[in-house]
Amino acid sequence: MACFSAVTIFGIVLFALRKRFPRQWHINWLIVMIFGGALALTVEHIAHGEIVPWPPFLTAMANPADTAAMFAEIVSVGIPMAIALVLVWAVLVVAYEKTVAVRPAVAGA
Repeated sequence: MACFSAVTIFGIVLFALRKRFPRQWHINWLIVMIFGGALALTVEHIAHGEIVPWPPFLTAMANPADTAAMFAEIVSVGIPMAIALVLVWAVLVVAYEKTVAVRPAVAGA
């Protein structure tokens, strides 16, 4: 329903604070991963009729019982999704720093 909203909010916060992270953390990689995934999920939710162009925009918010289920999904799916993205990003950064970043420059290349 709205699991992408937790990840999107996380991405917005990271985007606002991106200059506070060390350059070698490649925080922009995480931001791109987050917004790319959120965009894909938004398109999927539109295709399944869970997001509509009229208020309340999220069909789950039209019924109070569905709204409770929506918030439960945000907590049970959206937050673990954000954690999984951070873990994948961390693996990518460590792998990059151990391989590409430490490789000496080749003379004449």
